[in-house]
Amino acid sequence: MAFESLTDKLQNVFKKLRGKGRLTEEDVKIALKEVKMALLEADVNFKVVKKFVKAVEERAIGSDVMNGLNPGQMVIKIVNEEMTALMGSETTELKFQPGKSITTIMMCGLQGAGKTTTTAKLAGKFKLKGKKPLLVACDVYRPAAIKQLQINGEKQEVDVFSMGGNQSPVDIAKAALEHARKNGHTVVILDTAGRLHVDEEMMAELQRIKENVEVHQTLLVVDAMTGQDAVNVASEFDEKVGVDGVILSKMDGDTRGGAALSVKAVTGKPILYVGMGEKLSDLEQFYPDRMASRILGMGDVLSLIEKAQENIQIDADKEKEMAAKMKKGKFDFEDYLESMKQMRNMGGLGSLLSMMPGLGGKADISSMIDEKDLARNEAIVLSMTKKERANPKLLNPSRKHRIAKGAGVDIAQVNRFVKQFEQSQKMMKQMQGMMGKKGRGSLGGMLGGLGGRGRFPF
Repeated sequence: MAFESLTDKLQNVFKKLRGKGRLTEEDVKIALKEVKMALLEADVNFKVVKKFVKAVEERAIGSDVMNGLNPGQMVIKIVNEEMTALMGSETTELKFQPGKSITTIMMCGLQGAGKTTTTAKLAGKFKLKGKKPLLVACDVYRPAAIKQLQINGEKQEVDVFSMGGNQSPVDIAKAALEHARKNGHTVVILDTAGRLHVDEEMMAELQRIKENVEVHQTLLVVDAMTGQDAVNVASEFDEKVGVDGVILSKMDGDTRGGAALSVKAVTGKPILYVGMGEKLSDLEQFYPDRMASRILGMGDVLSLIEKAQENIQIDADKEKEMAAKMKKGKFDFEDYLESMKQMRNMGGLGSLLSMMPGLGGKADISSMIDEKDLARNEAIVLSMTKKERANPKLLNPSRKHRIAKGAGVDIAQVNRFVKQFEQSQKMMKQMQGMMGKKGRGSLGGMLGGLGGRGRFPF
């Protein structure tokens, strides 16, 4: 996941600051030196780092901070505010044409940045907002680019316009707009061709499209895993074509985070969205303040709530039924499978925990969960019959042996999982009482009750 290394290093710096009752000017300078090294190792532009550290130092070294009741916390607050400002302070929304007028968006980027997939993800976002998007296949050079867009468009249930690979991108864009007018589309998204590197031919083609078609927004997709190179690419595209906003793809990969922290400061162009996975739903709006909180290990509860609202699609009757079952401790293994499905829709348990305050670091999360163990537990449930899932009391030794064989695990794993599941049923029955007791309602207390590392029943 993005920023893991940076988050861990910053957390260590902040831990030292919090441990001091009073802060001297030297304490702040030493801490900021470590922050500077952490940012440079995360591939943040060195000019951006220099300006950032200077801004924090000027605010942190003052009587109000040094003599405050909690000087360490005050310095962390300043770092958070300056990091938010670095990434743009305010969330930038895409601007649509008023009423039923067509908004034309041109997507551009290098080959391999995930542009075509991101284009389809964006169409899905617009559809949820009540727009009627039309995807346009203007990449006539890359093999299978048109087919890829058509497949993703079908998955998102949005229309795709294509004229094959023998027409010019300019003619395709013109025809697509005419098609959109006749069929009531409100957003036209042009998926243009990329190259392995920035070249004059690609830039000339993008310029021709903009000269012949009224493009309202030009969005650049850059691969966050390329680090500082992503910022250089953004600068070149903006200089030669003109860019209105940036989408960072592959933020869930092994990226150090430098692009997210540098692109706005270097190019002046806002980050609009970030791609957080391979699924077509894995595109998140970029909130500078929330991203700063994630980087600093402070969590991102607002995004967690929004993700739950977007992904947990349970009708009212089923929700009441589930709540009643859990209150009585009567939920079964079918309910377990449903909870696993919903968790995956939200990015997995690791993704959810990373948004919780204090659990942003890789070490904290990995000490709590074992994704492989969760997968084995799910395999155990899938190896049960429907009757066994509905009534766990049926699980006698012979049935457990059959289930273990079907799941490819040892019988001890089945016994352990069933026992933990039974304990969880009892725990859920007592949950109302637990939430009222000091410390028992916390996430840490609940996870501890569920068995610690690698032993979550759900």
